[in-house]
Amino acid sequence: MKNDFSGVGVALVTPFDRAGNVDYEGLGRLVDSVIAGGADYLLTLGTTAEPPTLSPQERASVAAFIRERNDGRLPLVIGIGGNCTADVVQAVAQTDTAGFDAILSVTPYYNKPSQEGLFRHYRAVAEATPLPVILYNVPGRTSVNIAADTALRIAREVPNVIGIKEASGNLDQIRAVIDGAPKGFRVISGDDSLTLPIVKMGGVGVISVAANVYTEPFCRMVHAALAGDWATAESVWGVLEEPVRLLFEEGNPTGVKAALAVKGLIRPGVRLPLVEGSRSLMDRLAALIGERGL
Repeated sequence: MKNDFSGVGVALVTPFDRAGNVDYEGLGRLVDSVIAGGADYLLTLGTTAEPPTLSPQERASVAAFIRERNDGRLPLVIGIGGNCTADVVQAVAQTDTAGFDAILSVTPYYNKPSQEGLFRHYRAVAEATPLPVILYNVPGRTSVNIAADTALRIAREVPNVIGIKEASGNLDQIRAVIDGAPKGFRVISGDDSLTLPIVKMGGVGVISVAANVYTEPFCRMVHAALAGDWATAESVWGVLEEPVRLLFEEGNPTGVKAALAVKGLIRPGVRLPLVEGSRSLMDRLAALIGERGL
């Protein structure tokens, strides 16, 4: 099975039923839908899955369910992160990662570590597992940025860190990582709207929110870009750009869950402190999805 984490990884949402419990039937439909749509791998318990509002038991259950439903069809990545290094190391050691191909670990949030602190954190996390580790840089959520020099230092000095999901939005920084990375170190877009520019610079693909709902066209776009067919990639992006932008207007995963509800795959429910998408958002998503055949 291909597990080089190129192409499109889908950051799966966690559906909830009317009572606010995890909706496993909806989650099963979603897994089947994104696999049928051409996704290359699946991410469970990423930011889009709302892990801060899931109990430890729910996180374990969601991961186990996705592993079972996937049934070996695609490579799997599991999100394990936090802002206490000791707790993350313990979670990595205690999580049942059988059947998973890599760990995605977000930068520590709130305590705003230095670059040296980030290096030591990721070294400790990586040393706690034999699995490949993918860094996740999303300063808009964590208030800390993995500088290019730090990402490259980790890539060179921590053998099982094999890539970075980059959602800093800083294309100069991302280019510096791509240009300076050792062979085999993967730079993955963490921003749907910047996927094509990042692939053009040498990125290997995206871990996508939008591909939950626009799976087939989004995968077609990324696969065309990776094959050098930029005419097709940019044509598809012309269709997707507005529908993708609308997914983030009221935050993530509020928007993507609203779009999935429009398509009848899951309910739009989220857990506080997030709230469901507005009626206006649902109506505009419904109109765009219908108008563009998505």
